[in-house]
Amino acid sequence: MALLVASFIGVAALSLQVAPGREIVAIAFPPWWSAQQTMLAAASADAALVRTTNLSWLLVVRPGDHDGLTRLRKSGAWLVIDPQAVAACFTD
Repeated sequence: MALLVASFIGVAALSLQVAPGREIVAIAFPPWWSAQQTMLAAASADAALVRTTNLSWLLVVRPGDHDGLTRLRKSGAWLVIDPQAVAACFTD
C-alpha cells in the first residue's frame, strides 16, 4: 500500500511540475481561503490574473518578471503547477 501511495505521489509531482521558463502558472493557495484572499495574495506578489478556476483557491496567473514565483510562495501559495495540467479539470 505504501509503495502504491508513493508511486502515485511521484507521478503526480512529475506531471504537475512547472516547466522552466513558463510565463503562466497555476497557483494553489490554502483551500480554506476565500476568492478575495487568493486574489489579494496574488496581487500582492505582483502577479497578473490570467483566469480563475472552479476552485476559489486555485488561480492561473502571470508572475512578475523578477522573482515572481518566490513572491507568490511568500504571499501564501502552497503549490505552483503547470496550468495545462489543471486546465481540463478546474476551469470555468
